[in-house]
Amino acid sequence: MDIAHSDFLFAFGLTVFAGLSTGIGSLLSLLTNKTNTKFLSIALGFSAGVMIYVSMIEIFKKANDALSLEFGVKTGTIVTTLSFFGGMFLIALIDKIIPSSENPHEAHTVEEMDGNSEHHRNRLKRMGVFTALAIGIHNFPEGLATFAAALADPNLGIPIAAAVAIHNIPEGIAVAVPIFYATGSRKRAFKLSFLSGLSEPAGALIGYLLLFRYFSDITFGIIFAAVAGIMVFISLDELLPSAREYGEHHLSMYGLVFGMIVMAASLILFL
Repeated sequence: MDIAHSDFLFAFGLTVFAGLSTGIGSLLSLLTNKTNTKFLSIALGFSAGVMIYVSMIEIFKKANDALSLEFGVKTGTIVTTLSFFGGMFLIALIDKIIPSSENPHEAHTVEEMDGNSEHHRNRLKRMGVFTALAIGIHNFPEGLATFAAALADPNLGIPIAAAVAIHNIPEGIAVAVPIFYATGSRKRAFKLSFLSGLSEPAGALIGYLLLFRYFSDITFGIIFAAVAGIMVFISLDELLPSAREYGEHHLSMYGLVFGMIVMAASLILFL
């Protein structure tokens, strides 16, 4: 299964866009005095809707089709299913090694960072730095997932990259807000937040060097099924809970349904 140079550049460009969207979250938090929690709640729900729908309806099916052609229907379905849950296990394992106090998906707002004591500032600085490291670790497989999806099907790559980009906005806030309130430097807060997103294109590059040189229908099917598992896990474990923390329960669900509708419409348009 050959990979054209233009396809590689397109997929990698989308991964860079998605990863560096942490900078958007950073700017939103540093240029405003109040966090728009309703917007974040709807946006995160929307992102979850896109990821869940495309993973279960399109990505899993494509992976199963590819593996069924190689192994037969029954064995191909078994391999697809195992790869799907393997992707879930991988992202769950990564979440497990990240301390909960530094979890990048804990909701943070501008308002909660009041406090002028030296101890408080040191604690905020530590929170920001460790959150940036946690995001770097966590986003590594997300970068591979975005890259693999865009490489396999550019029509899927664009909405998935957009969903991951939305997902990365609150991560940028989680890094920038504590760093800014600890140091008083917007530049330092933005820089660290922006750089934390580089792990996604790094994940894409390393994944390409390790896996895609030996790309075949079998590796495509296994990776694609694992990507579906990663995206579903991220949506259920992180995006929806975060959406509810930022806003009302119904807002996150409205965003979820709207995200599914948009993803369904985009898939129908490209039939």
